[in-house]
Amino acid sequence: MKDIILLTRPKQWLKNVFVLLPVFFGGALADGKILLQALATFVAYSFVASSVYCFNDIVDLEADRMHSTKCLRPIASGRVSISRAYMLMALTFLAGMVMLLFVGGAWYKVASVLVGYYVLNLFYCARLKQFAVIDVCVVAFGFVLRLLAGSLATGIPLSKWIVMMTFLLALFLSFAKRRDDVVRMEQTGIAPRKNTNRYNLTFINQAITILASVTLVCYIMYTVSPEVEARTGSRYIYLTTVFVLLGLLRYIQITVVDKRSEDPTKIIFTDRFLQLVILAWAAMFFIAIYLL
Repeated sequence: MKDIILLTRPKQWLKNVFVLLPVFFGGALADGKILLQALATFVAYSFVASSVYCFNDIVDLEADRMHSTKCLRPIASGRVSISRAYMLMALTFLAGMVMLLFVGGAWYKVASVLVGYYVLNLFYCARLKQFAVIDVCVVAFGFVLRLLAGSLATGIPLSKWIVMMTFLLALFLSFAKRRDDVVRMEQTGIAPRKNTNRYNLTFINQAITILASVTLVCYIMYTVSPEVEARTGSRYIYLTTVFVLLGLLRYIQITVVDKRSEDPTKIIFTDRFLQLVILAWAAMFFIAIYLL
C-alpha cells in the first residue's frame, strides 16, 4: 500500500493549491459554499494529476532505472507492476471525475478543463517533454488550467495579471528544475532527459533571470491594478511585493548557489526561509484583503 501511495505522489498535490487561489484573491474565503466548491475541485484535480503521475512513471520506466534517485520510484524499482500502475491510473482518474459531482452546477465546465489537462499531460509524458522549451511551456500552462478550474468552479473571474503571473512563475520554476538536469549532465556526462542536450547553464541562467524579473513586474502591476483594487476593496496589496521579491531571490539562491532545484515541492517542504516568506506573504495578503 505504501508503494501505491508513493506512486500517486501526494506531496505533489501541493501544486493544486493554485485551484484555490481565485477564492483567496477574490476575498471569498468566508463564503462556505464557494470554499467547498473550490476544495472539491482541488481534490478532483489532485486525483487526475495522480493518474498522470502513474502514466509518467510507466513511460519513464527505463530512464528512471538509470537515474541515481528516480530508480527508487515504485515502478522503476519493481515494487509495483506496470499492470497495477495502469489500474491505479484508471482508478484515480475515475475518482477525480466522481469528485466533480460535489462542485455544483459548473461541474461540466470544470470537467472540460480537467479532461483538457489530462489529455495534454498524457501527450506531454509520451512525447512533448522531449522538446526543449516546449516542455516547460506545457508545464506552465498546466498551472494556468488549475487557476481556470478554480475560477469556473466558484464563478470568481480571473484577473489577466494573475493569469500571466501564474504562467511566468511556473515557467521560472520549470527552468530552475531543468537547470538541475543540466548540472547533473555536466557532472556525469549522462543526460537525465532526452532534451537536456538542448539546454545549457548560460541559456537557463538567462531564462531564470528574465522570468524572475518579468514575474515581479507582473505582480506589481497586479497589486496596483484598479480592477484588483475594486474587486478586493483594498489599496494595500502592493505591500506584499516585498515577500514576492524575497521568495524569488531565495529560490534563485537555492537554484544557482546550492544547486538543488530538482524538486520545487520538496524545496517548499524543507526550506525554512522560503516557508516563512510564503507564510508572511499569505498573512499580509489576508490582512490587506480581509482586515484593512
